[in-house]
Amino acid sequence: MDEEKKNEILESTTITYDDTTDDAPSYVAEENLAGPEPTEEEWKELSEVSDTIPKAAFLVILIEFCERFTYYGLSGPFQNYIQNPIPASYPAELPGAMDKGQQTATALTTFFQFWCYITPVFGAIVADQFWGKYKTILVFALIYCFGLIILTLTSIPMAIDNGAAFPGYIVAIIIIGLATGGIKSNVSPLVAEQYRSKTAYVKTLKNGKRVIVTPQATYQKIFNYFYWGINIGSLSAIATTELEKNVGFWPAYLLPTLMFIPCIIVVVLGRKQYVQSPPRGSVFVEAGRLFWLSFKVKGGFEACKPSNMARNHPELMAKVTWDDIFVDELRRALKACIVFCWFPIYWLCYNQMTNNLVSMAGTMLTGNVPNDIMQNIDPIALIILIPIMDNFFYPLLRKWNIPMRPIARITLGFFFAAASMGYTAGIQAKIYRTPPYYDNPIGRQNWISAAYLIPSYVLIAISEIFASITGMEYAYKKAPQSMKSIVMALYLLTSCFASILGFALVSVAVDPKLTWMYTGICVAMFVCTILFWICHHKADAHDIEEDAIQRDSPAHAKRNSDEEEVDVEYEAEKTA
Repeated sequence: MDEEKKNEILESTTITYDDTTDDAPSYVAEENLAGPEPTEEEWKELSEVSDTIPKAAFLVILIEFCERFTYYGLSGPFQNYIQNPIPASYPAELPGAMDKGQQTATALTTFFQFWCYITPVFGAIVADQFWGKYKTILVFALIYCFGLIILTLTSIPMAIDNGAAFPGYIVAIIIIGLATGGIKSNVSPLVAEQYRSKTAYVKTLKNGKRVIVTPQATYQKIFNYFYWGINIGSLSAIATTELEKNVGFWPAYLLPTLMFIPCIIVVVLGRKQYVQSPPRGSVFVEAGRLFWLSFKVKGGFEACKPSNMARNHPELMAKVTWDDIFVDELRRALKACIVFCWFPIYWLCYNQMTNNLVSMAGTMLTGNVPNDIMQNIDPIALIILIPIMDNFFYPLLRKWNIPMRPIARITLGFFFAAASMGYTAGIQAKIYRTPPYYDNPIGRQNWISAAYLIPSYVLIAISEIFASITGMEYAYKKAPQSMKSIVMALYLLTSCFASILGFALVSVAVDPKLTWMYTGICVAMFVCTILFWICHHKADAHDIEEDAIQRDSPAHAKRNSDEEEVDVEYEAEKTA
């Protein structure tokens, strides 16, 4: 009887392996591809290209555009809102409201960044285990609106005069940060889920040239578009910083509040268009049980596959609720999480442009331009550079059979971030050598143009193309199908640790210590760049094989309509 039971389990956990791959199993179902799968010889000879992006993906990008328009529009004036005193009148040379100083302003904006990147973990758990991505985004969007209303109402002149600005700001950023987490952890996996093909195929173009259409190139393109939409939205800070300078803070916060309404409308009206993966319910309990069992049995994760457990540990099969594919997916995700461990130093470099570089611009000559508008050089550079990279640079490399795999791109991103901080340290030293206030400007302007800061922002923008975009792509591709949001949240969580590092640097974020602070960050980032490449460069050789670990695509998608719903079905049977 036990032998029959073991045979049934073995049959239920049968997996198929791709004949062209020795290192990793392929779980791809038979699909109606637009062409034949490439042979080993074709992989060497033909260049890779991306597939067509689904229309539903652009709807999700539109949602992210509206949310980022709101987020950056309201956070752009935060530093001045907290740091500077109320001006005598508007237009103001240096707008303000709370008069808390640079250290408090930097600490609170850093806390906001910290909060916005720790809450995605909660949003991801809600989505992956209970509600699914669509419902989670919708509910948290409504919470977001509530926080926006509080921030706007407490920034009107009467509220500021009566001391409501500071407590109102604290309550608002807590609510907005919570809502941001619920949206942020789910919207990027949702945009990638709209593309359903999982297998590369050979395609003949109209000019007769044969190419390989790959999911890797397609996901890279999707996330490039996604990040491009983010940065189009982030230009809202130009409008809100102009409003804060010329009118006041209440219209600066009212504009993003009003812009968030189209976000909710797009979410609701596009309800039947999105392809989604339904929540699994017990996925975190299941993952925890798998971790526990991997320590209990000899052989680790490989021994915990049901196909191996049935042979070697049939007495433990009652505890197994997963299949072989889930084990391989989870193991792949853990490797990705190790890669994410290097990102906090990178985000520490990135975060400088939203607080300390804003304050630095305040000690330089900006003409009639608000000092906090300088940070918009970054999204402007990205809006220009992303299409160039996506349409010319990456295709050219693929044409030469040099597809830049994720680890190579992330390494380049780290290098440019280090270069940005090194350059910024040099400019800070130049400010300290400039009259009339030299190394003690304390918010006053030395006679040096803020245009010197432009390369700092451009270098950060280049680093984002290589590191930040690739990080999102990597988090999505390497996550188990049922844990896309949580793995994306873990990637976003690295920015939270960067904010903790930022808190540690608050004591040196003052004149005349800033040169050494930027120098220290530069050195730390450069060392991380070298160590990262040494530790992970071999992973690029197995990128395609690892991405082939996946489920039959029809079993994981559902189109969110009243007529159709397809639930995930696992191949393994839970035995009692």
